[in-house]
Amino acid sequence: MTTLVELDGAARRFGSGHTEVTALHPTSLTVDAGELLAVMGPSGSGKTTLLSLVGGLDRPSEGKVIVAGQDVGSMKPKQLAILRRRSVGYVFQDLNLLAGLTARENVAIPLELDGRPIGEARAAAQAALESVGLGDLPNRYPDDLSGGEQQRVAIARALVGGRQILLADEPTGALDSMTGESVMRLLRAHCDSGGTAILVTHDAAHAAWADRVVFLRDGRTVDEARPAPSPDAVPSAA
Repeated sequence: MTTLVELDGAARRFGSGHTEVTALHPTSLTVDAGELLAVMGPSGSGKTTLLSLVGGLDRPSEGKVIVAGQDVGSMKPKQLAILRRRSVGYVFQDLNLLAGLTARENVAIPLELDGRPIGEARAAAQAALESVGLGDLPNRYPDDLSGGEQQRVAIARALVGGRQILLADEPTGALDSMTGESVMRLLRAHCDSGGTAILVTHDAAHAAWADRVVFLRDGRTVDEARPAPSPDAVPSAA
């Protein structure tokens, strides 16, 4: 089994001296290809910090974070940008879709920033939209899409170009249960096809789709579980 994400004693501290705050204490874990990992815990427990370290949006204060075989902490900003554009997709809690761009244009951005010709990037974006069931809405602007449709555009953008590692920070937080389930099916399908996803969630029903659940409290891993297979957490054949 190929390990796509590894934290080896990774910690993150902010400030210094008497003002120092430890957002994440030394943490070690691995996530393999094909695995969906859910991270749960109360607000302020270190969940988003962990995701930011894996996504190369932040660097560890100590220890190592290895993503797609590369040591994130030792990479230069330009190298980190390339890693995010080519290997790691991030679904932010507030989505970060650009209101002035269509769905297809939003999805194509990572490829265009990576130097792909516009035509090639737009074609790949169209394919990504089709993979999340939005192939017929490429010219809609975010404000003309429902919350669930916007979420699927964000997921398409995170996956475009064949990126293997998908990081999702509360991607179902503002969605109704049916729409949230459709998003979970997309994450599960990505992992079942050989990718990896790390999901931060407060919802136990969504965590049940994961292969493994890690629980954080006060910046420390306090427990780990493997959810029992659930009929609701099995992707349909459609």
